[in-house]
Amino acid sequence: MTGNAAGLFLFLSPMVTFKRIVTRKSTEEFSGLPYVMTLFNCLLATWYGLPFITRNNYLVSIVYAIGAIIESIYILIFLIYSPKKERAKIIGLLAFILVLFASVALVSVFGFHKEEQRKFLCGFISTIFSILMYASPLSIMVRSFANYEYVIFLT
Repeated sequence: MTGNAAGLFLFLSPMVTFKRIVTRKSTEEFSGLPYVMTLFNCLLATWYGLPFITRNNYLVSIVYAIGAIIESIYILIFLIYSPKKERAKIIGLLAFILVLFASVALVSVFGFHKEEQRKFLCGFISTIFSILMYASPLSIMVRSFANYEYVIFLT
């Protein structure tokens, strides 16, 4: 139960960023990548927790479904205030992850008849993309650091 509460707080942590975006009516230098990846992770984890994939994981599904709703709101806000080029990139990425999620869902339901196989497939894919979700903000940090290092080099 404590882990579920911590998970909810994790999904709510970008609220400060989005308050700033709405106040300034601009996404500034923020990237939408972490929010799209988090949405994908939430969709996969919600799917994994459903009874026909794994049994007795209702809390997992509930927490991640709430996370998916929260992330969808963040993405919507991001799309409203982002420049056209960034908006197109995020919409493309969003479409890709929705197709990818639908593919995972269809393969897990129609491709695997044994519960253990569905559980393994969905759990494995969910784990891989969970790692990517937590790594995606690091890509922004690396890009920022590289720009900072370039500025120092020029001075």
